Amino acid sequence: MVQSLADRIEAIGAGRVDVHTHAIDPRLADLLAGYPGSFPSIRRSGADRAEVLFGGAVYREIDERCWSAEARLRDMDAEGVAVQVVSPMPGTLCHDQPAEGARVLATLQNDFLADLIDAAPERFLGFGCVPLQDPATAVEELRRCIEDLGFVGVEIGTRVGDDELANPRFAPFFAAAAELGAVVFMHPIDRTLDPRLAALGIGFGVGMPTETATAAAGLLVDGLPARLPGLRLLLAHGGGSLPSVLARVSFGQQVVGGVTDPAELATSRAPALWCDSLTYDVDSLVLAAHRFTSDHVVLGTDYPFTAREVPAGAVLDEAAARLPVERIGRDNAFELLAGISHTVPVRTH
Repeated sequence: MVQSLADRIEAIGAGRVDVHTHAIDPRLADLLAGYPGSFPSIRRSGADRAEVLFGGAVYREIDERCWSAEARLRDMDAEGVAVQVVSPMPGTLCHDQPAEGARVLATLQNDFLADLIDAAPERFLGFGCVPLQDPATAVEELRRCIEDLGFVGVEIGTRVGDDELANPRFAPFFAAAAELGAVVFMHPIDRTLDPRLAALGIGFGVGMPTETATAAAGLLVDGLPARLPGLRLLLAHGGGSLPSVLARVSFGQQVVGGVTDPAELATSRAPALWCDSLTYDVDSLVLAAHRFTSDHVVLGTDYPFTAREVPAGAVLDEAAARLPVERIGRDNAFELLAGISHTVPVRTH
């Protein structure tokens, strides 16, 4: 039976909805021979293990949970997760590499994600990827993700080479996402952080949250969410450090930027954004819910990587006396995905 995406979302069974999980194809083609630039390849190191390589060097070791529906479902059932939204490993987005190779890579990754979802369409949804360094091609791949593959959105990094997301050249991409009702999941990229942070051992702890805050604050100050009220922009890791610096951003708009309209302040515009719950800390999660409103926080775990929250929603459960656990763990995800109003059929083979 052909079922629309809207019907699939409505039919999600009991349990939590995890919007922040990653996957990668263990057969990912080695693009290094055919395209200039630095693109990922996979080297199998065992039946259930593999290595992700860049330029012949090991970037990360992974296991079958990155590609096996069965392995993922075992963990989901054990932790009460009804549905995972799967997205590419952020380091493989490659927004800073030549556009043609990035286009091919995005196509390969999206086709793999579609196949993974096909293995259990009642348990998986998808955020695809796009070659954002070529905005016109990114729009084309965004439309393919939503209209042909049945994904609910796409994942992007926090910048594109030296260009910030607030650069006007990316406006057509964000406009297309708003038109389609697609979620845009913004995730920092550890491969493009300031080397100083890695040398200090704080790339993960400071660099990635700061990347998210910088990109999101730039979009708030620019006014993109206000110009595109249909845009559903989801920030990873509880919005990074944005909740902590948001008041300072707004004050800077006034004393440096001369903003006089309270509606234009970042603090006023922030509730248009969404974030996941992956903060590792109750107080940080409560602050994120305060900045974006508790209706705009959804469960996210970073499954299956080392940084993942175990079990799914552990910090959320700790915050039960201060936050609406059921809404954040499940109900808000339905609101986040409500913009997907088209009727894309499930692919059949």
